[in-house]
Amino acid sequence: MNATIKKNGINFGIIMGVFSILVTTLIYAIDVSLFVNPWIGIASIIIYIVLGVILLSKTKKALGSITFKEAFTVYFIAAAIGAVLGVVFNIILFNFIDPSVKETIREMSIQYTVDMLKKFNTPTAAIKETVEKMKETDNYSIANQLKGLVFSFVFSAIFGAILALIFKNKTNTLE
Repeated sequence: MNATIKKNGINFGIIMGVFSILVTTLIYAIDVSLFVNPWIGIASIIIYIVLGVILLSKTKKALGSITFKEAFTVYFIAAAIGAVLGVVFNIILFNFIDPSVKETIREMSIQYTVDMLKKFNTPTAAIKETVEKMKETDNYSIANQLKGLVFSFVFSAIFGAILALIFKNKTNTLE
């Protein structure tokens, strides 16, 4: 593996992980209700996209040209490191430091979901069924955090492939 790809992937992965940890810590410290605010999630996704574009631009500039494989590899390394750091922090925070906050977030999530379903005139029976399923699920359990990490890897692979297609040199093939 090219040293530039390795270095950039690791450095940006640490940046992504630290960003995730900082956002989680700030939300936890300021107001846990922000965990159920969709705008926070949307803003975070936009920042991850911007970081991915910066990463690939920087790597392409450093290499002079970039193949699909190189672009995909550097992005996936960064995304995987960032996701692992964020999930490890979440596991520690929500399962060891302050497990009680999980229930608070679950209750806020249920209320937010009920409010949204009512706005869309969802039948009461469907709302009750949704609430029961949400009460049975611990989104912050270690197992569910690890399942989320796998989903994050899949999403990162798809997004990384799209970015790699955009950034690869036009004369290169899918190597």
